[in-house]
Amino acid sequence: MFRTIRFKFFIPAAVFLPAVLAGVQPPATQEEEYRSTYVLGPDDQIAIRVLDVDEIGSTPLRIDSEGNIRLPYVGRVHAEGVTVEGLQSEVTARLKTYMHDPDVTVSISEFRSQPVSVLGAVRNPGVHQLQGRKTLVEMLSLAGGLDTAAGPTVKITRQRQWGRIPLRNAWEDSTGQFTVAHVSVKAILEASSPEENILIRPHDVISVPRAEMVYVAGQVSKAGGFVLNERESISVLEALTLAGGADRLAAPQHSRILRRSPSGPDRTEIPVDLRKILQGKGEDIAMQPDDILFVPDSVPKRGAIRALEVAVQTGSGILIWRR
Repeated sequence: MFRTIRFKFFIPAAVFLPAVLAGVQPPATQEEEYRSTYVLGPDDQIAIRVLDVDEIGSTPLRIDSEGNIRLPYVGRVHAEGVTVEGLQSEVTARLKTYMHDPDVTVSISEFRSQPVSVLGAVRNPGVHQLQGRKTLVEMLSLAGGLDTAAGPTVKITRQRQWGRIPLRNAWEDSTGQFTVAHVSVKAILEASSPEENILIRPHDVISVPRAEMVYVAGQVSKAGGFVLNERESISVLEALTLAGGADRLAAPQHSRILRRSPSGPDRTEIPVDLRKILQGKGEDIAMQPDDILFVPDSVPKRGAIRALEVAVQTGSGILIWRR
């Protein structure tokens, strides 16, 4: 049996009452925010320390698969589904059987129970732990931000147990176990629709699809891939303009569009006479997503076209241009 002694100090009300009346409060730290919002779960690792009780706090504790931990003098405590402050209150209440006014501190050593998957066109795709309250923009930032080839929308998939996604366009999937919604990238990054920057919940899946693109390569000033804006189409002449036009070594009359075949990975070649289009004597052909406009030099080379196809397929050596 053991006992701790606590000293109590009484501060005159005149010292702190003016600050209370003025609404002055110390700013909340990030750790305080985590303590009040983070919900513990299996595989989280926590540290519990009790002043003057060396038997507790010698090693970090990992919450087991059933959501429990075991402590000397306390026994088994169910930690899953409660906050750090909630667990601290529970341990304190149990220790009062042995101690007067136990001084208990609970902290999180490792976050492991609230994963969020961020996939697609971000710089660091993968699984990130939801530490405290995080918005959609904050989770995208944790994933390194959007890639240059990111599309105009972000897809969010949420398990039903965490409630319906609070967006107007949210819908349930065919199984009824998930809700799905799309968010405009432009709206959240420009803060024009702050209500779409929603709070993320555990096990959410954030998908950033690649934007639809067209490519211009060969004898042009600015070769590369050009991101198509939402619901946008583009013609051959517009694509050539984005690429800065053909240079003086080009043979624009021998240009061609390399278009992916619907039945396989091969591409078909569509002859394009850019000279006639520029003179207003030829049809300005509409390009499709993933088309490659190739502007050859005066001596077209088959090898250059094949190398271009490989580069586009692998994404290597291709500059991405956003307007």
